[in-house]
Amino acid sequence: MNYILGIDQGTSGTKALLFDRQGKPVAKGSAALKTSYHDNGHVEQDPEDIFQNVLSAVTKCVESLKAAGGQLSHIEACGISNQRETFLLWDESGTPLYNAIVWQCKRSIGICNRWKTAGLGTEIKDRTGLLIDPYFSGSKLVWLYENDATIKGKIDAGEAYFGTVDTWLLYRLTNGNGYFTDYTNASRTLFFNLKQLAWDQSLLRTFNLTNLRLPEPKPSSWSFGETDFHGLLPAPIRITGMIGDSHAAAFGEGCFAPGEAKATLGTGCSILMNTGKDCIESTNGMVSTICWSTEGTVQYALEGVIVTCGATLEWLKNELGLFADSRATEEMARSVKDNGGVYLVPAFSGLGAPHWQMDRKASITGLTFGSKKEHLVRAALESIPYQIKDVIMAMESDTAMSLSRLMVDGGISANGFVTQFLADLLQKEVVTIGQPDISALGAAYMAGLTNGLYPDIDYIKALNSNKTLVTPTNHELTKKYYEGWKGSLLATT
Repeated sequence: MNYILGIDQGTSGTKALLFDRQGKPVAKGSAALKTSYHDNGHVEQDPEDIFQNVLSAVTKCVESLKAAGGQLSHIEACGISNQRETFLLWDESGTPLYNAIVWQCKRSIGICNRWKTAGLGTEIKDRTGLLIDPYFSGSKLVWLYENDATIKGKIDAGEAYFGTVDTWLLYRLTNGNGYFTDYTNASRTLFFNLKQLAWDQSLLRTFNLTNLRLPEPKPSSWSFGETDFHGLLPAPIRITGMIGDSHAAAFGEGCFAPGEAKATLGTGCSILMNTGKDCIESTNGMVSTICWSTEGTVQYALEGVIVTCGATLEWLKNELGLFADSRATEEMARSVKDNGGVYLVPAFSGLGAPHWQMDRKASITGLTFGSKKEHLVRAALESIPYQIKDVIMAMESDTAMSLSRLMVDGGISANGFVTQFLADLLQKEVVTIGQPDISALGAAYMAGLTNGLYPDIDYIKALNSNKTLVTPTNHELTKKYYEGWKGSLLATT
């Protein structure tokens, strides 16, 4: 048996899994990661903690393999997926110059507003595919440059190495011999020209960052370097895959062709639709990005971000006490014959794509004395498919493509009410592959393509053949419900 190590370094922790030639997990390890939330709204992580977190997860994974009688010498290669917009700065020796600034951090709101006032929005979107928003790395790096004299001096002197988490891990794992990133992670920085697949020198000049050291961008499936994970393995293995976590999920789910899309149903929701070899610019609130890439093939995507998905259920549980376990929500929703005219618009932190009403507040409409708590729970669950349909319709309008099917992953994908309602609403198949660690699997697939354990995309398609399909049924009823959702959006603006 030969294995690929798939590492998923996320905001709250790291998972490390070993996958066999059939894409099946044979060992797993995980480790939690601390995030610091400061009073001033800054969100940071310790760079060394991130690196040690990965080593800890890998240690547990290889110990699990050994306990089952497996041999470490059978681990052939490694793929890494990572939290995308979090970034770090370090010097040539690998010493951090500042804490990692996490994607959730909003310290650069003022800079983003300044850029918008200066009219940079169109140029940035044309070049990078992105909107001006603190979510992306670039504005927060400019904040550091303007507010920390030491950082400014290091950047101006050409001594500051920039990287998203994938690059930081690669640099440390290879003892400074590998300084690369992949196209998906590069595409989330506000520095990367999507069409040229290169760092945009014009924007770097605009941001006063021409002397910043930047990793060389490469396809997600590529030979990035070698590591023995600081002695955890008996011999070095190649790192042959690096990819942002949402893109890794799309690849792991099987979004290989234009019109195929995935939705990760977690705290929020990231929806990626493969648009093929063409970089399509959205006029409906989507961002353009790279879906995935191998040597010789680049697939683009549109992405829509829903701010609140599973977080709505957590609010109903923790603040209103409507249930003790979110798994009970499926039965509660099915216990009432319809939604009772109740709609919940979950704008607890604003409303994301395609509406982008970030100052909006959450609202509940349609309550009567006949409304039960089950109606409110059902309204919360229905709000997830409604928001996804809003995004899918915007994507179809942008691309002139019809969604072929929707792959779903994340914790809420186990809720049968949500997946059936989603299929009915979209009138498309909703597909799950039953693999909870989908980003790690996508990273392993990327690594295996370069390594040769997975010969080609067709081979991976065959591995993904064991899917659960949810087929649409009652469209007329869900169509009526959706009209009510649109009315609730208008009623509470």
